[in-house]
Amino acid sequence: MKIISFNVNGIRAAVKKGLHQSLEELNADVVCFQETKANTEQVREALFGTGYNVYSNSAEKAGYSGTSIASKQEPLRTFVNMGIEEHDREGRITGAEFDEFYLINVYVPNSGNGLSRLDYRKTWDDDFRNFLVELQKQKPVILCGDLNVAHTEMDIKNAKSNYNKTSGYTQVEIDGLTALLDEGFVDTFRYLHPDKVKYSWWSYRMNARARNIGWRLDYFIVSKSLLNRVKESFILNEVLGSDHCPVGITLS
Repeated sequence: MKIISFNVNGIRAAVKKGLHQSLEELNADVVCFQETKANTEQVREALFGTGYNVYSNSAEKAGYSGTSIASKQEPLRTFVNMGIEEHDREGRITGAEFDEFYLINVYVPNSGNGLSRLDYRKTWDDDFRNFLVELQKQKPVILCGDLNVAHTEMDIKNAKSNYNKTSGYTQVEIDGLTALLDEGFVDTFRYLHPDKVKYSWWSYRMNARARNIGWRLDYFIVSKSLLNRVKESFILNEVLGSDHCPVGITLS
């Protein structure tokens, strides 16, 4: 089973940039999209003809945030959000239950310019971790998406100049991901590639992608009980169409 996660930074814009061809080449069983910037009908229209069943969650604010799961196999059920009103207005979570695991697709809130949302981000991280821990009690969890944090110095090109100054690389955000991993979850890419430096997001400014001045913000994190089924965890830098690139895993 091949699962892909891709922050498309606008799914309708991504279609115009060749998303359908990319999906055909990727040939994944499930694709999780973040930042769709579209409602459910618009996402389904954008993905029409791709052969996927489409399940979406959109923000109350039009053209903002949004997540979607596209799956060739119909899940046992799908669901959205974590059941906390404060967090459930921005379409940030789409989940699917399969026979052997839950798949949670997330677009974690950015801490904002000047770290204006950092306090909210900490609350989100704490509540989201508790949500995943409760799910994991029922069956193993695969979490994927844009977590909006570079976890270690290896995951960001300019660590020193960004530390505690830039959204996505503050100690509060780093600690949030560490606390999740401490609850029995594993960062699959770092587990399988402990020394590999590879990024999944680049600013549109300063020719950053061509110069590979990037951040690893996109993850596949799994319950430890699933780890022996993860055969590969990969980052597809060559796939264009967004300021992020797809990441993925293959399961046996």
